[in-house]
Amino acid sequence: MKKLVILFIIIAIAVYAGSPYYSAYQLKNAYDDKDGATIAAAINYDQVQPSVQNQLTSQFATTMTKYPLISELGGDALTQAANGFIAQAVEGAITPQNIEKVINTQGQANTATKELAAAWAIASDQVDLKNLIQSLIIQRGDVDAVVKSQMQQVMKKQAAELEQQVAQGNDSEKPTLSYCGINCFSISGQVKGYPLTIEMQREGLINWKIVDIVLP
Repeated sequence: MKKLVILFIIIAIAVYAGSPYYSAYQLKNAYDDKDGATIAAAINYDQVQPSVQNQLTSQFATTMTKYPLISELGGDALTQAANGFIAQAVEGAITPQNIEKVINTQGQANTATKELAAAWAIASDQVDLKNLIQSLIIQRGDVDAVVKSQMQQVMKKQAAELEQQVAQGNDSEKPTLSYCGINCFSISGQVKGYPLTIEMQREGLINWKIVDIVLP
């Protein structure tokens, strides 16, 4: 009986410790099988959405500090307009329906995905700054009109890049898996050539949910 109890404890510990690896294995299989529903169901949207939005708005704030002239011309209105677009992009892209669609099509760009890619590009200092300054002057400070114009240009460019990445980008065959805490587990690798880190959190004893996506 004592040996049986010890065996049971060992099995329980192994299941508890190995559960995130099995969850990662299931996610990898779902991605390979274009099973978007399984991956969409594994995401905690209440945590992932604000995290991604915060990453982008923080990145944009850092970008703005590099260009005092743009800050002077656009000021708070430019930041507000850009952050509004970022919030809209994140809200539209990180939903169960869109995640399922993206996985099912293996990254084929749709409107929501293009908007998120444009938001990332703008936050990451990939806008045409010379054009932006000229537009602000021509539009007599109409920040909303200028930002909308820039968004359309960036979306067009990002759509082309996304299509190229889908066609040529590689996926990691063996992502890096590691505990980041007793209830935290990370998966790092490449998706269509983009470096990506996913963080999962334990729910209950052996269940895990994606709670964060760290953008490149």
